[in-house]
Amino acid sequence: MALQIVGAALPRTGTLSLKFALEMLGVGRCYHMSELILHPEHRWRWTFARARSALLDPLWEDYHATLDAPSCALWKPLARRFPQAKVILTRRDPERWYESVMETVGSPDHVRFTLRSPLAPAALANPPFGLRLERQAMVRHFERYGDEVRKTIAADRLLEFEAKDGWDPLCQFLGVPVPEQPFPHVNDRDAMNAAAAGMDFSQLTLADVQQATRRFIDAQRQSLLSR
Repeated sequence: MALQIVGAALPRTGTLSLKFALEMLGVGRCYHMSELILHPEHRWRWTFARARSALLDPLWEDYHATLDAPSCALWKPLARRFPQAKVILTRRDPERWYESVMETVGSPDHVRFTLRSPLAPAALANPPFGLRLERQAMVRHFERYGDEVRKTIAADRLLEFEAKDGWDPLCQFLGVPVPEQPFPHVNDRDAMNAAAAGMDFSQLTLADVQQATRRFIDAQRQSLLSR
């Protein structure tokens, strides 16, 4: 099956909430950085996908949408390869986005761990935050990135969205009914910071991160099912 939804937004813009929302709407499995963590065997596909996006095609047999890193760096070739796919750009205040990144995946400990992990080739090939993890440079990168998406994707194919918008604009865009369940607001920053508290990042392994990721995703799914 072809890719149906291309998530063009950068990480830390509510992409995990959107992943759960799309799956609840019946879109199918949605790729996200959490999936790459759980499936590091995919890393070489992502590492070389900028040169040849067809390398990712086997993934779209199981995943019908893709969000967050590393795919956000490839939104343009993916949108070209799948012209029928809808494109979603999640929004956030750029200053708050910068602070969220630096408290989580952009912190020195997280960056050092990623660069010594098996995920490093895919991360280095598709850097989502620009080349300088500094406030002014990242805010400019965030704003230019959004402008490029808006300039490139036709308005009737693009949805700009925030999790606080809830179900209505998303369901209208996709042409599906609004569910009875509440929209899934997932605060993964608090969860990530709680999980990292007291950790020795110099001793952390990918297996440790995979275990924490599985626990978090399973707990969120269970919480959504119980609402």
